[in-house]
Amino acid sequence: MAWRSRLSYIGRRHLSIFSNPSPSNWTKVVSDAEKIVGYPTSFMSLRCLLSDELSNVAMHVRKLVGTKHPLLNTARGFVYDSRNNLQMRGLIVLLMSKAAGPCPSTSDPILDSMVSGIYPSQRNLAEITELIHTAFLVHRGIVNLKEWTNSDGPLKDMRFGNKMAVLSGDFLLANACTGLAQLNDTKVVELISSAIGDVVQGIYHESSTSAEKEGSLTVASWEDQTFLSHGALLAKSCQAAMKLARHGNEAQNLAFQYGKHLALGHKLNSDLQPFMKSGSEPAVFSLDSAPVVFHRQTVGPERWRHQLKQVQNMARQIDYTKLQGLIKMERGVNQALDLCSYHGNKALEAMKCFAASEARSALENMACAVTKF
Repeated sequence: MAWRSRLSYIGRRHLSIFSNPSPSNWTKVVSDAEKIVGYPTSFMSLRCLLSDELSNVAMHVRKLVGTKHPLLNTARGFVYDSRNNLQMRGLIVLLMSKAAGPCPSTSDPILDSMVSGIYPSQRNLAEITELIHTAFLVHRGIVNLKEWTNSDGPLKDMRFGNKMAVLSGDFLLANACTGLAQLNDTKVVELISSAIGDVVQGIYHESSTSAEKEGSLTVASWEDQTFLSHGALLAKSCQAAMKLARHGNEAQNLAFQYGKHLALGHKLNSDLQPFMKSGSEPAVFSLDSAPVVFHRQTVGPERWRHQLKQVQNMARQIDYTKLQGLIKMERGVNQALDLCSYHGNKALEAMKCFAASEARSALENMACAVTKF
């Protein structure tokens, strides 16, 4: 469906699917879902993360303590991150695998190898998905040294941190590719390889948009870019899980649609958080987040430039709290909320064709949770 068709949905929220009570806390939803698949996915990449090679890298990363290099925050997130749930993608792949089960039209000689309703190859795929996502998280922690200031830490430490981010990310990505080849399924290799390409393209577009022409995103380009950088890996991993269980094109497409719409809904939820909070905390958000993109498209480029000038001080620094107030006076936040509900509903629709089960309920709870604030 084209983005203009989706915009016809905006302004008339269809929240009926979410009217039933459901967990409002994303962390609780994830915690409950982990019990269904057999083990906490926070340990999914543990074998790789505790390998001798990466342990040596971790020793070197300790040198960054006391600096503001983002690689430190990423490393902390491997152990515990209650807000962002870094292991969400692997968990969803496992839940999707369990919800679909074995293909009913295929006599499967390896049915006995299933554990808790999930094939070993599907568990391996979930780990591979997490490794790829983690690798890109590490790579995103590379600091632009042109924007370095003395308060960030010594320049030599920031350069060292960048080298560690590149090497660590490449190491994780190499392990993921090795595991991918061991699945012995050319279609799955093709799917996940294309997802890696999508993420690279999405991150490149994000960087070029910010560097060259901040504020150039339209709603359509925001959705395209967000799918590439945040949705393609999850969508194609869910599809690949169906392929490993020998499901047909219909089940593969439904799994893809669920992953796509859940990822877009999750990103919208994240973008909306600064605009939904009440309190005295200073506002922090990206000028290319969904509510801002909607707002900019509503008010037009000339008025948007005028508003930016209103909230800038003599040093051209933006007062985000003032800008937040201007944005909340218009329709951008409500339009982003409606689009979040749209994607949540589409994710739920994709699950209707699967048989009722605990795994399906967990996936539905996740789709509901991304619309809660």
